[in-house]
Amino acid sequence: MSEERTLETAAARAARAEALLDDELLSESFDTLEKNYIAAWRATTVDDAAGREKLFLAINVVGKVRDHLAGVVANGKLARAQLKELAETAERRKRFGII
Repeated sequence: MSEERTLETAAARAARAEALLDDELLSESFDTLEKNYIAAWRATTVDDAAGREKLFLAINVVGKVRDHLAGVVANGKLARAQLKELAETAERRKRFGII
């Protein structure tokens, strides 16, 4: 895959990830899951260490999914900037007859 195609793919993925992060239903789902896991975690008994551990992991997974989507958005912004730079460089070369 060419560099330009890779950058275009990253930019497209960023747009999709940004739409997901902006989606009210998905955001509400993440918040609800996190609140429910925290409530269940707090309601565990003293001797339920395994249950607390599983709930702790579940809480962290919700955050990791959010972080992954935010990372895709950040990578896409960088890819768009690189695509812009490539286009500007190609335009300068064309203007000066280098191509």
